[in-house]
Amino acid sequence: MFSHRISKLKERLVDSGIDIALITDDDSVYYYSGYYDYLHMDFGRPTLLVVVAKGESVLITPTMEKDLAESSAVVDRIELWNDGLGNEWREVLPGLLGTTARIGIEPDLLPPVVKAYVDSIVDSKRYCDVTLIISEMRMIKSAKELQIARHAGQVGIAMMEAGRDAIVEGIPEYEVALASTQAGTRKAAELLKAHYQDSRMSPNIHFMQILASGDEITMTHHRASTKPLKYGEPVFLCFCGMTNFHRFKLGFDRTFWLGEIADRSQEAAYQTAVDSQAAALAVLRPGIRAEDVHSAYAQVIQSAGYEYPFRCGRATGFSFLERPQLVFGDKTVLQPGMVFAVDGSVTVPGKFRAQVGDSFIITEDGYEQITSHPTALAEVII
Repeated sequence: MFSHRISKLKERLVDSGIDIALITDDDSVYYYSGYYDYLHMDFGRPTLLVVVAKGESVLITPTMEKDLAESSAVVDRIELWNDGLGNEWREVLPGLLGTTARIGIEPDLLPPVVKAYVDSIVDSKRYCDVTLIISEMRMIKSAKELQIARHAGQVGIAMMEAGRDAIVEGIPEYEVALASTQAGTRKAAELLKAHYQDSRMSPNIHFMQILASGDEITMTHHRASTKPLKYGEPVFLCFCGMTNFHRFKLGFDRTFWLGEIADRSQEAAYQTAVDSQAAALAVLRPGIRAEDVHSAYAQVIQSAGYEYPFRCGRATGFSFLERPQLVFGDKTVLQPGMVFAVDGSVTVPGKFRAQVGDSFIITEDGYEQITSHPTALAEVII
């Protein structure tokens, strides 16, 4: 799988007149080489993947990662470097990048320290942007990637069910997050054992839970705290980031109430959120533009008298955010094999916020839903 991706990348580079791709984004390094979970820029230790269009692929990574790299990286050569020795990761770059080759980079993803050094040895006229090439390759998922996406959906469903079951009056928010994390980890372990026998992937769910309740529900990305859940209040569970199986990310969220809806005005807002997702799904299919999905969703929300919403959704995969986005101005035509998180949402500033979201695979004639949980008002009151 990884060698095939590198071969296709080389073909795209040749077609675009680019001699070498310098890749530094963690997710793209994994996408092309299969190498992951190394210490990277957060610890001041760059890992670089250099792909020569008519030559070899070279992974540059710290010596401490030697065993990990040699066991997982599907590349022609590995160059190791150590802290404080010689010119560290810079040592081999001049020889690899040469003096005349056109160098493809992802400008927005190149770490400043790497960019500064490469600028010192490469004339800026030799640079070109490979962002579009890489993002287009990653947009359409292979059959194996779609299998992983479906399994990620199963992990997300297990997390949602466990989180819902843990919503009890007086329990602190973090206990709900713990229940979701444990359920997701166990489901991931089950799937890894059954379908990925040669995998060293960890099943552990480790992203911090997005969870808000009561008067904090308008805080879109509030993290689970020690705040106790109260009867009659809304509870928002979001697993964007947490639904991450075999490095494949999905979007999945729901709004619940504990016992009853104390503030009855929240009912109409919630139903509008549900209706806005339904409107988006009514047009979600191959052949339409990404912005058309957002338009259908936004029209429902604004027609109900609520403020203009954030994007309807985004493509997902081995990154949290991929191309395209379901938002005004994105004219990308949807194609089979794309995977999207599609939301329905309503915000009443300072008072209430409702959101429901699921993930979908674009198929030849529509879509396949890969996360699911009830949205009917009567079914989200616990």
